[in-house]
Amino acid sequence: MSKAVYRKSRAFAPQGFFECEGRGLQWLGEAQSQGGPRVVKVFDWGRDYLDIERVSPCSPTADAAYRFGAELAHMHDAGAPYFGSAPAGYDGTCYFGPLQDPVPMDTGTWTDPATYLAEGRLRPMVQLGIERGSLRESDMDLTQRVIDALPELLGRAADDRPARVHGDLWSGNVMWTNDAGDTQAVLIDPAAHGGHREEDLAMLHLFGMSYLTEITEGYQSVHPLKAGYQERTTLWQLYPIAGHCVFFGGGYVSEYRQMCRSLLG
Repeated sequence: MSKAVYRKSRAFAPQGFFECEGRGLQWLGEAQSQGGPRVVKVFDWGRDYLDIERVSPCSPTADAAYRFGAELAHMHDAGAPYFGSAPAGYDGTCYFGPLQDPVPMDTGTWTDPATYLAEGRLRPMVQLGIERGSLRESDMDLTQRVIDALPELLGRAADDRPARVHGDLWSGNVMWTNDAGDTQAVLIDPAAHGGHREEDLAMLHLFGMSYLTEITEGYQSVHPLKAGYQERTTLWQLYPIAGHCVFFGGGYVSEYRQMCRSLLG
């Protein structure tokens, strides 16, 4: 195999796992023609592998982070048919989570953020946590209270149209490289879908991200966010943290409960 190719592999991967990721990368990459960020090139996939471009990493810079923020806004603006849409060309199961334990991520044709967040994200993930024993029925009750409050919690963001989102945009899935002569961000490992633009931004806040202020300023220069977006960060972090309850349990369970309570006041 060429040194320019990186093979991501897993024996007995779930059906469609690598195709979904590959098509997700391609779908996100289509937005580059509209000013979107660089996305790793996809060469091939099979049941147990995905062959992508190998990227040489470097450290980020403030200027590169600002440009990435602007590019991310352009990618989101490329849009999606619905909240919950799968990547273009893919009609199988979508996934969210680590390579060794991905879980199905619901797809659908939701037309508003509140229904999408409730039915497509929070309820399914919390139910999976209950089935695995990391969460309790009382956690579903707590989640339902948040769902009931969504009209107020979403505020003006409830009017947003479906965005083309990465879906798992924590700092580890944003690589930085200067292999083209200038430092730039490169996206990897998506759970791409039609979602809300604030999802990706909330994920960037979740585990720490270099130059987050510059990224946000770059984003705002292209597509100003709706008022109150800072207060909605916790709301959009509920799904990934519920996922961490499913994958890892432990302290994530108490964190999820605390986040829900903080939203309820």
